[in-house]
Amino acid sequence: MDNSPHVRFQALDRSYLSSIKKGIYQLATLVGFTTQRLNEIDLIIAELTSNLIKHAGGGELLVRHFQLASNAGLEIISLDNGPGMADPARMMQDGISTTNTLGHGLGSIKRLADQSQLYSIKGWGTILLVRIFKNPLTAQAKASGFEFRSLIVAKPGETMCGDGIYVKKTDGYIKLFVGDGLGHGPEAYTAVQAAINAFRVCVDQRPADIIRFLHRSVHKTRGLVGSIVVYDVQNHRWNWCGVGNISTRLSGAITNKNLLSYNGIIGMNLPSAMNDHFLPLEPGQLLIMCSDGIQSRWDANKYPLIHRYDLTVLAAALYKDYARQTDDVSLFIGRMQATYGGIS
Repeated sequence: MDNSPHVRFQALDRSYLSSIKKGIYQLATLVGFTTQRLNEIDLIIAELTSNLIKHAGGGELLVRHFQLASNAGLEIISLDNGPGMADPARMMQDGISTTNTLGHGLGSIKRLADQSQLYSIKGWGTILLVRIFKNPLTAQAKASGFEFRSLIVAKPGETMCGDGIYVKKTDGYIKLFVGDGLGHGPEAYTAVQAAINAFRVCVDQRPADIIRFLHRSVHKTRGLVGSIVVYDVQNHRWNWCGVGNISTRLSGAITNKNLLSYNGIIGMNLPSAMNDHFLPLEPGQLLIMCSDGIQSRWDANKYPLIHRYDLTVLAAALYKDYARQTDDVSLFIGRMQATYGGIS
């Protein structure tokens, strides 16, 4: 799945519903859905917004269109700080209601969407993840490899996001980049996109060398901070180097490691000496990277059983609890699946 940004829609009361429906319809048309599918998406949005207002006193939707190698689709994340649910799985069934209605809302979302997951904690709130694909999904065995998800949201009031994420797979390596252009708005966007373009064509394998390449490539922009992680398939280890305040953490059963970046600005001033950091791969280990749009003291371990869900749900939970709402936000979460890169 690509790393396109999400658009934020606030659903605070019913006066917002018309603009939400119009905005999401415009995103959905970019995917190329049929008229019938667009009508079904309208029903999903109506149910999501109704639930936010009726049960949680309001919330927000994060929506993006995405492109896969052989498919495309629309991703919708519903977030609220409402009362939460004691039994989320039961609430996804038709006929179950807490407000004396017919109880078809969540059940209809589950039927109409290609993928849906509901995560809720009593007293904390609820996250509902929905994906609708342009082409029907076929039943396939879960492939081994590197699983990753991202969440990128512009600062409230901005239409362009100055944060960016890119994943590149080459022979023997998986290369990851998370960048944050200085400030926000169009100039920050230009800086991070210049870095992504340079990252795409860079042939270096060492993260420190890649950062030096980006530094030379973006010197005409306002600059950015960024972190590079390279997974070395042959040696089964992570190689990392970062400049500026991108938070990078490896979380596993054996090792929990916060990786500290060098001071500096890519495109303006780099340390005279930078070294890569090497860490071994562990089964089930999570790699989490985020910009300073997320508060520094975030905790991914406080959500019961969330690791059983799509990684997007964890990204949404961190966004829900720790987004500053005063800057662009980027969150990247990756996990090596079993049988890949020497793990079994």
